[in-house]
Amino acid sequence: MQAYINSTGIISPQQTYDGTFFAAPIVNTDSMILNAMEPVYKEIINPVLLRRMSHVIKMGLGASNLCLKAAEGIRPDAVVVGTGLACLYDLEKFLLSIDDYHEKMLSPIPFINSSHNTVSSQIAIMNKLTGYNITYCHRAISFESALMDSLMLIAENKADNVLAGGIDEFLHNYYTIFNLLSYWRKETISNLSLFEGSHPGSIPGEGAAFFLLGKEKNEKTLAKLTDVQTFVTKCDVSYLKNEIDNLLQRNGLERKDVDLFLLGRNGDNQHDGIYLDLEKILPETSCVAYFKHLCGEYMTASSFATWVAANILKTENIPDCLIKKAPAQSQIKRILIYNHYLEKEHGLILLEAK
Repeated sequence: MQAYINSTGIISPQQTYDGTFFAAPIVNTDSMILNAMEPVYKEIINPVLLRRMSHVIKMGLGASNLCLKAAEGIRPDAVVVGTGLACLYDLEKFLLSIDDYHEKMLSPIPFINSSHNTVSSQIAIMNKLTGYNITYCHRAISFESALMDSLMLIAENKADNVLAGGIDEFLHNYYTIFNLLSYWRKETISNLSLFEGSHPGSIPGEGAAFFLLGKEKNEKTLAKLTDVQTFVTKCDVSYLKNEIDNLLQRNGLERKDVDLFLLGRNGDNQHDGIYLDLEKILPETSCVAYFKHLCGEYMTASSFATWVAANILKTENIPDCLIKKAPAQSQIKRILIYNHYLEKEHGLILLEAK
C-alpha cells in the first residue's frame, strides 16, 4: 500500500499555517506549554460560523481548509481523522453546565460538539463532501490508524484522494489532571539541556495537521507515504527492532536504507530510554532527528512529524533545529518516523521521496 502526499495544511506551536517550513523555528523550553500559533480564522473559515466553534474545531477546519486550498481544486473522496482526546473543551463545558444549571436549561451546542467525530463531520459539511467519513480514537495511534485506513481505501480503489489528519487540543484542566500522574515537566530548563541529564516529565502541546493523499502524484507532490505500522505493548529495544525490520522487509528495505530516523523523544527520562537504545543500533550512516521539542507532547504528535518528514523530502533539507546526529550524505530519500506514548502505544511511518 502506498499513496502520495499531494498537499498539507497544519496549525501547530510553530508558525506553520502560512506554508513556511521552519523559516523562524521557535524552541522555547522556558514555556511549560506549547500552544498552537493560530491564523486569523475568519480569513479561512466563514466568520458567521466561527462564533459557535470551539478551539479544536477551529484548528481542524483551519488546517483542513489550508490543505484543500493548497490542493487547488482536488476534492477528496473520503475524510479520515485521528484524534486521541477530541473535543475536550466542549465536553468539559457540557459536563460543568450540568452541575451549574442543575440539569436544567442546558445548551445543546456543547453536547453536540463534544462528539469525537465533530471535526470530520464539520469538514464534510463545510466542503459538501458526501463520501466516506470516519474518525479514529485509538489514543496515541489514532493518526496512524487514520493513515492505514486511508492507504487501504486507495489500495482497494475505493478512493482516489483522501483527506487524512490528526488533531488534539490542550486544556488547563487536562494539564492539571495529567500532572497528578507526573506526565508534565515541573521545572523549566534551557534549550541546550532539553535532551540531556535527568528531567522527568514532558512539555504538553497541541495541533492539527491534514494531508491530501492521492493515488497519483502531481507537480505539487511532497513525498510518498509508503507504509504504516502500529503495536500496543510494553516493549524493549529488541522487540522494537523486530517491528522496524518487519516493516522495512515487506517493502524490500533494510535499516541501512533509511537515511533519516525521526524520533518522538520528548526529554522525559522516564520514557526516553527506548529511543536512546534504538539510536545505539542504528547504522552509522543514518541521520537522527527529534521533533517534539518543537510541537510538544500530545496523542497525535506523529501528524506533526509526518508534516516535517514530507517537507524534508520535498525541500531536500533538514532544518538544524531538528538534527541530533547529522546525516552522512546530503540527499535524504527515505525517512522512518518512530513515536510512542508512555511506551505503551507505538507507531511507525515510512515515507520516501516522490
